[in-house]
Amino acid sequence: MARLLLFNKPFGVLSQFTDRGSPTVRATLSDFIAVKGVYPAGRLDRDSEGLLLLCDDGRLQARIADPRFKLPKTYLVQVEGDPQEPALDRLRQGVQLKDGMTLPAEVARIDAPDLWPRDPPIRERKSIPDSWLKLTIREGRNRQVRRMTAAAGFPTLRLVRWSIGDWTVDGIEPGSFAEVSA
Repeated sequence: MARLLLFNKPFGVLSQFTDRGSPTVRATLSDFIAVKGVYPAGRLDRDSEGLLLLCDDGRLQARIADPRFKLPKTYLVQVEGDPQEPALDRLRQGVQLKDGMTLPAEVARIDAPDLWPRDPPIRERKSIPDSWLKLTIREGRNRQVRRMTAAAGFPTLRLVRWSIGDWTVDGIEPGSFAEVSA
């Protein structure tokens, strides 16, 4: 039976167990997870938070991370500005990025979610509003959600991966993990 960990990755933590060669000390998975033989199934940028799956089974890892399987990944995204339907429609149709057209995303405006505080907090501007989106993609390019919202004219301020497929970070505190059956 494969081991599967659902980890709520805090802001500023690398999605790897070591950080050899870095001139500065940066937090890694080894600061939070002492389980031997598990590896991240995919990545989550250092400046993003939320669900990171770790497992000890190569086939499961491939099914989770490989874009060919188009496993839905849902993000709660705080953006700068007040996106209206035309901007959201751009995301729903797919966005042209430097590395090609993205697949269409599912996106909706949402009320500010009840999330843990981020450390450090995001910058706030009194003259520019911010909004929250729930965005689901089925591919995983480098910094894709951030690049998509920027291409639609709404830079990302905070990015929290909420779920991958049926697995969710709901109820897991930042820096903690839960082991579930795969």
